[in-house]
Amino acid sequence: MANYYLGKIIEALLISSVVAFLTTPLSIRLAHRLGVIDRPKDARRVHKKPIPRFGGMAIFLGSMVTMFIPAGMNDKIRIAMIGGLLMYLLGIADDILDIKPAVKFLGQFGIASLVFVLGVRITFISNYFGAAVTDPHANVVLSSGVGYLITVLWIVGITNAVNLMDGLDGLAAGSVAIMSLSLAYIAYIHGARIGSMPVCIALVAIAGGCLGFLPYNFSPAKTFMGDGGALYLGYMIAVLSVISPLKRATVVGVLVPVLTLAVPIFDTLLAMLRRTLKHESIMKADKGHLHHHLMAAGFGQRRSVLIMYGIVGIMGVVAVLISRELYKDAFFLFMIAVLYLCIIIVPKKPKKGIKRIITQDVSELEKEYFTEYLNYERERRKELREAAKAAAEAEADREEAAMKEAQAKETEI
Repeated sequence: MANYYLGKIIEALLISSVVAFLTTPLSIRLAHRLGVIDRPKDARRVHKKPIPRFGGMAIFLGSMVTMFIPAGMNDKIRIAMIGGLLMYLLGIADDILDIKPAVKFLGQFGIASLVFVLGVRITFISNYFGAAVTDPHANVVLSSGVGYLITVLWIVGITNAVNLMDGLDGLAAGSVAIMSLSLAYIAYIHGARIGSMPVCIALVAIAGGCLGFLPYNFSPAKTFMGDGGALYLGYMIAVLSVISPLKRATVVGVLVPVLTLAVPIFDTLLAMLRRTLKHESIMKADKGHLHHHLMAAGFGQRRSVLIMYGIVGIMGVVAVLISRELYKDAFFLFMIAVLYLCIIIVPKKPKKGIKRIITQDVSELEKEYFTEYLNYERERRKELREAAKAAAEAEADREEAAMKEAQAKETEI
């Protein structure tokens, strides 16, 4: 049975990645035809030229086609796919029509509510003081109202967290691929015992769609996924983490999706805190996200994205260790990830006070680092000029010494 599902997993990864890779050029042509182009119209954007932003179509097609093919699909995954279609259409509407944020949020809440009504929901929270999962008192059972609120907030929150990550070339697609594969691996190693293989295959399909799209999206990007792709990916990874039966198998299983998605969750919560402290709307876009801090520090797009991949990967490993109840190992890696996040957030010359550090404008940091870079370049070029001058003087001295030596020999003769 294990070999059967392993074959299905490989099949899902290949199909989704190939379909996404082949349909991305089509999405680029459609973007130009429909006028869905992301133009660098404000300082928040890091690209310098217009880029098509319809690439989410390739991710959507690659993953959806794949989830129809493998065996073992269940009703809840079909419900997730229905919601995924609606969320993708909502994102497409935003890409084409540029709908208001309030309308977009309302649509997300409506889709999450529909998914809850159809049966995908959080019904309990693990009780860490419970004796065992077979004990009826091991879990805190939620009422329908509380379960609805938590489920909808989880889906909408993760959907927008992934959308906020889509700020650098390849960041959202690569990060979601890593998170999906982490959750898929957890579902695979526990699948024979708790029947989570359909969820594993669906997560692999999502990862494959991202990997097939990534060659066109990694810096320098030829296309963006747009809100259609970002909202779809955020929604699918949020819903599939709810569907996974892993949390019914261990009292700490509720931590697994939270830890796997810890980086986008942390970035979103930090953004909300930052905007609240600055007395701004939490929906206001800014340049204070983790990837903006890395860019301001001078790492560039590629290195910034790879650093973020590393942190997301560390948290994925932490989630795997937690699922296997290796808490000490998980804690060690978790603290490493936290250290890296603190290094990213706190600049080289921070203002005094946590509040001032959190609200410090990244544009100020960019100017500061740019000024330091200019000073460094001036000093470096000055040293090069002085070294060249010294070398020229030494060469002149050697030539003069050689001439004197030659004249001395002529005199002797």
